[in-house]
Amino acid sequence: FERVARGELKRLIINMPPRHTKSEFASFLLPAWFLGKFPHKKIIQTAHTAELAVGFGRKVRNLVSSDPYQKVFGTKLSSDSKAAGRWNTDVGGDYFAIGVGGAVTGKGADILIIDDPHSEQEAAMAASNPDVYDKVYEWYTSGPRQRLQPGGAIVIVMTRWSKRDLTGQILKDALANDSL
Repeated sequence: FERVARGELKRLIINMPPRHTKSEFASFLLPAWFLGKFPHKKIIQTAHTAELAVGFGRKVRNLVSSDPYQKVFGTKLSSDSKAAGRWNTDVGGDYFAIGVGGAVTGKGADILIIDDPHSEQEAAMAASNPDVYDKVYEWYTSGPRQRLQPGGAIVIVMTRWSKRDLTGQILKDALANDSL
């Protein structure tokens, strides 16, 4: 995460089983720490549902507005930032949370975090309808990936469910284009 924040690593994929703290670190602590160090930067946080993404936003916003956080970083929320999934720092930083498939038009990201883009239910459905994975990949390539600020990074944390899941399709595309 430090290499991502310093701009040395532009793509990071972390694959771990469920309940191994990947979301706690990548979708809660990373955004809070990043905005503490770089309060003018922008984060887009995604998860397989908007409700989950906004829940991460609420946790991050509440931590950023806490007294202990203020003592360590000094980063403050903009006075008009109350929404859990859309808020700003007082120096122009931005946090925006959406579910997979949601629109990101007009938003930019220094860090795009994609947390578990596939639910366990989708993985079960994919046995009979593998297009479930293709829809997520199409959303990723046509939406959020295009919203990176110059020098921006993408962090994907997820449980692997199939060779056709988002990690699998990204790796397949990278190998086909010799970009690994």
